[in-house]
Amino acid sequence: MSSKAKSGSRAKKKADAPDLFGASGGKPVEKLTEAEARRELEHLATEVAEHDRAYFERDAPVISDADYDALKRRNSAIEARFPKLIRPDSPSHRVGAKPSEKFAKVVHRVPMLSLDNAFSDEDVAEFVARIRRFLGLKDEQDVVFTAEPKIDGLSASLRYEKGVFVQGATRGDGAEGEDITANLRTIKDIPLRLHGKAPEVLEVRGEVYMTHANFAALNRRQEKEGKPTYANPRNSAAGSVRQLDPSITAARDLNFFAYTWGEVSKLPADTQWGMLEAFKAFGFRVNPLVRHCETTKQILKFYSDIESKRAKLGYDIDGVVYKVDDLKLQDRLGFVSRSPRWAIAHKFAAEQAETILEKIDIQVGRTGKLTPVARLKPITVGGVVVENATLHNEDEIARLDAREGDTVIIQRAGDVIPQVVKVLTDKRPRGSRPYPFPHTCPICHSHAVREVDEKTGKEDVDRRCTGGLICAAQAVERLKHFVGRDAFDIEGFGGTYIETLHEAGMLKEPADIFQLAKQPAKLGKVLAAKRAEQSAERRAREGKDAVETKSKKKDEGEGKLVENLVAAIDARRRIGLDRFINALGIRHVGETNARLLARNFHSIDAFVEAMEGDDALEQLNAIGGIGDVVAEAIKDFFDEPHNRKLLDHLLKEVDVQDVAAPKIKGSPVAGKTVVFTGSLEKMTRQEAKVKAESLGAKTAGSVSKKTDLVVAGPGAGSKLTDAQKFGVKVIDEDAWLAMIKGL
Repeated sequence: MSSKAKSGSRAKKKADAPDLFGASGGKPVEKLTEAEARRELEHLATEVAEHDRAYFERDAPVISDADYDALKRRNSAIEARFPKLIRPDSPSHRVGAKPSEKFAKVVHRVPMLSLDNAFSDEDVAEFVARIRRFLGLKDEQDVVFTAEPKIDGLSASLRYEKGVFVQGATRGDGAEGEDITANLRTIKDIPLRLHGKAPEVLEVRGEVYMTHANFAALNRRQEKEGKPTYANPRNSAAGSVRQLDPSITAARDLNFFAYTWGEVSKLPADTQWGMLEAFKAFGFRVNPLVRHCETTKQILKFYSDIESKRAKLGYDIDGVVYKVDDLKLQDRLGFVSRSPRWAIAHKFAAEQAETILEKIDIQVGRTGKLTPVARLKPITVGGVVVENATLHNEDEIARLDAREGDTVIIQRAGDVIPQVVKVLTDKRPRGSRPYPFPHTCPICHSHAVREVDEKTGKEDVDRRCTGGLICAAQAVERLKHFVGRDAFDIEGFGGTYIETLHEAGMLKEPADIFQLAKQPAKLGKVLAAKRAEQSAERRAREGKDAVETKSKKKDEGEGKLVENLVAAIDARRRIGLDRFINALGIRHVGETNARLLARNFHSIDAFVEAMEGDDALEQLNAIGGIGDVVAEAIKDFFDEPHNRKLLDHLLKEVDVQDVAAPKIKGSPVAGKTVVFTGSLEKMTRQEAKVKAESLGAKTAGSVSKKTDLVVAGPGAGSKLTDAQKFGVKVIDEDAWLAMIKGL
């Protein structure tokens, strides 16, 4: 804690000051017994935490800075003599601990999901309407929401056991994050010990952020020390909590707002609002601008008010979050994909800027899609330098009439890729010509076509290369996807390595990646040759001496680089089924659909066998969330002999882990396929599906011979007929509710 007084002085009256050295009465540290030291460290942890609370939360300090510093010095001295007694809630953690060599992984017991976004008043109105439809509410039944500013920082999860902070983690991919406990302990807004009677286990989640004032001060220090400055407070906050040395984090003056939770042994409230009040009682800071809203009009009024205050808050926000207040309703609403149905982020309008579109390039993706990219005269938008922006597709270029040399308006909203939104034709240079979108692939020169949907007769908006894997761009992009974070996640295996090894003929298909680990000498030779080529290019630009110095340093680390790369490859020879399916790069199959497929088929053998069967499309269409387009794309992938050959090669190199079927104790529908049809009267059909899935069932949109149960309400039509045809058991809604009663 700073020695500067927050309110003129930390002291009130000397008589108010407590016994500074607790139970040991100021006994010299060198004479303390271990039992005395343990008791005093507990006392000091509690005492310092209370002074922090008085100073930072109540703005009413009760002791002087000198007395406060004496408490912390006493604590540090005892810990130095008895290092085994250092507590998780020790005050010494506030100034940093021994630097960590690397961040361990933390598996979130409750996934840290992201929110869906709304960008207009209409989106918000539809969000509220969807909730009402899902819950089957009547017009006179209100839904109460909490509304709060959306902090633009870094999400973090804090785990407390018996009231003591024991672990902190980043969001990561939502399922697994990084252990940043030591760094989070240095943030003064994060209590090391909770106040009052907290649950046995409490996982509090919120946002680490940096105020504008602290950001400016940090950049002034960087400039004074001759170091690079930072682009914006969010990146600075994110970088600060991921420092290997916690003392660096401690010097960054970070803050934390609590707003949600993960695992909790017993909820202290039954509403979102009540949970925030509980957080405050436990010692957390909760954003003071949170409000209750009962109508869409009130929600939008809150949004407007916050937007008008945005520039004066002193910290960055990028929107407003609305959450259904009643936790029972949250539970009924559940989740869709990776987002809760009961919450949404209403984002602020995108920031815009004017610049020159200098050139239009065409990039070829892993599915052959030709994507036009605007190369721009660099411009700063929202604190970030933007040089490239997407033009989406051929039709978008025509709609904008975008031409090379045009003056354009670009916009950027949060982490969304910058895009060109308008061409200022009045500033167009003379002699400009419309951009001719290529009809051949710029990489392999194969035809690039716009496919026509046989069912609708409509032409696809995207033009795609027909070269398939003979197209180097598609092959390279598929390999980049394969090693990416959401697929095999091979650490250190970046795009440059893939391009280099593909060009050298060592990497043509995914299985080749694992063959690389068996020939490290050849791998090192190819990478070294590429480095020599790059050094020659730099020599011409930077001068001989500079390049030779850099080359010497790289020579020293070349062997270690190859060793680390081989280890990273071998570490990924075991992989979960959902990640494996995502890594295959099947068109329309991303994380969400890969997870649906994995949960449905459970093993790679069962999945492949099903896709080889005559009823593959029928099985895919029976999976809730897998529609006709996705099903066709999956079937097309497996119908291509070349893809099957690549898959067979890959399966010889890796071990794909099965996904266990959900075992819901006492559930009569666990592992069964259930179809709902007709009008349900006691719950909406969507709510019924969510409930069935929570009990381990698979819900399908059509009835087949593999369907186990049909729940039919009034008005059931063809699905009821199909059930009778296939001999599937049919029950009504009352029987369904009786079946799952108490679950």
